[in-house]
Amino acid sequence: MNESNKKHISIDPITRLEGHGKIDIFLNNDGEVENCYLMIPELRGFEQFCVGRPVEEMPRITTRLCGVCPEAHHIASAKACDAVYHIEPPSAGRKLRELLYNVFFSGDHALHFYALGGPDFVVGPEAPAAERNILGVIAKVGVEIGKKVIQHRAHHSAIMELLGGKKIHQVTSLPGGVSKGLTEEERKGVEARIVEMVEFGKFTIKVFDDIVLKNKAYVDLILSDTYAMKIHSMGLVDEKNRVNFYDGKVRVVDCNGKEFVKYSPKEYLDNIAEHVEPWSYLKFPFLKKIGWKGFIEGNEGSIYWATPLSRLNAADGMATPLAQAEYERMYKTLGGKPVHATLATHWARVIELLYASERALELVRDPEITSPNIRAIPKETPTEGVGIIEAPRGTLTHHYVTDERGILTKVNLIVGTTNNNAPIAMSVKKAAQGLIKKGTVVSDGILNKIEMAFRAYDPCFGCATHTLPGQMPLVVNIRNKDGEIIQELKR
Repeated sequence: MNESNKKHISIDPITRLEGHGKIDIFLNNDGEVENCYLMIPELRGFEQFCVGRPVEEMPRITTRLCGVCPEAHHIASAKACDAVYHIEPPSAGRKLRELLYNVFFSGDHALHFYALGGPDFVVGPEAPAAERNILGVIAKVGVEIGKKVIQHRAHHSAIMELLGGKKIHQVTSLPGGVSKGLTEEERKGVEARIVEMVEFGKFTIKVFDDIVLKNKAYVDLILSDTYAMKIHSMGLVDEKNRVNFYDGKVRVVDCNGKEFVKYSPKEYLDNIAEHVEPWSYLKFPFLKKIGWKGFIEGNEGSIYWATPLSRLNAADGMATPLAQAEYERMYKTLGGKPVHATLATHWARVIELLYASERALELVRDPEITSPNIRAIPKETPTEGVGIIEAPRGTLTHHYVTDERGILTKVNLIVGTTNNNAPIAMSVKKAAQGLIKKGTVVSDGILNKIEMAFRAYDPCFGCATHTLPGQMPLVVNIRNKDGEIIQELKR
């Protein structure tokens, strides 16, 4: 930093995420953090250009929101279309969707752990930036582990192509079910791949144990106040309050683990509202029954997070045996429920990876999975519908309103990263304040530890950015050869 910008530190761009963004840190005269902003400059406006389209096209169109998690939008959209047409898919159709979705979840969590979040722990948070990536991970832990990760992703892609019609941007889920079933021969092939995915889940738990949990410095970092966030927790649960990614009700628990509310998809507007700040294109959802109280922690605040950790906090357990054992071990190790350590989200994520693989194996072995009865044809007049699932990054809501012909008149999406916008901003500020004190030499390692606060959320800004004004402001700074701004142009 030169003399002119000692009071302003910018992390631009932030790294290892889906999308674009920067962090601006402002210091006071004593050199301590006065404020910190996570700024997202990109704009999509996806909801608006869906208006006027036939609603049955949405499961195919909304996959284009993101090339990382198109499956999440594909399934949420299909469920919203079911609701619009007042139709319930046949059991086999629902199970095929859930099978696809759990395979996707396992693959997506593996991607984040090994390529995006994991390098901070495997290679080290203060390792050179050029080494904090998947290649650095492989160099540290060995080529064989790298091969296992690549093989896991290969199983994921092959099953996605078979069940979804394409490796990315799937097309098979339709209002009332799916367009393609499984033959017995295909089922056997999928089962063999998923058996290996379960083994990979167990392997990843061991990697986390060996590299993170056996390193006292990492455990201390996870449990430090710098990365603590005491807010409400949100997650989708089944009828027994166990974690479920595909179906159920949204459950919110407070900072003490007490149930605050549990609502069905059609009730989401009674429980969730969205706040707007001028410095971000992302909206800030909050608990409507409390009201917007600002960016504050505690039960009196209305901020919640929707992450792998919050899903486990909001649930009473996991629905598969291996994941349940790991769930119990995590909470025993970290002192009980709920856990407010942001970095513990990585542990919750690998537990979910194991659960998703186990659940996929249960589904592919279900005798009904090869039934030809996979779709019910919609017959009722379309109106309005809401679909909610758990995306890897958090609770995902699709809300569609149509005219009597099924033409969309209104679309609203609240994606996982939007749900987490407020806690991400709060977590980044808290990390900056905890790490930068008077006299601190702000190194690349310190800045990366600040980035770790948002990286735990696995944010995807590509599908989270939306705007109310309908136009994008533009600021152009013209600098001289010394980097000084000599003219500013605004639109």
